[in-house]
Amino acid sequence: MANIMISQDNGGSLLFYLPKKDLEERIVSLEFTGPEKWGGELQLANGQSYFIDPLERTPKLPMSFRARRLGGAED
Repeated sequence: MANIMISQDNGGSLLFYLPKKDLEERIVSLEFTGPEKWGGELQLANGQSYFIDPLERTPKLPMSFRARRLGGAED
């Protein structure tokens, strides 16, 4: 599991940042985006995917999360 940061840019897009690898990418999809459930699987613009435990409500961003990389080696 990796510590990541999710933030939002001025245009409203979600940004993913993995400090360990100095990786910053736009999030192109997020499994749950409703007001009662937010998180799950997220897809990055570079094709990588990660999973964060869903929250019971939309968080105030920026916020740190523990994420697990899907479909590849653990970070």
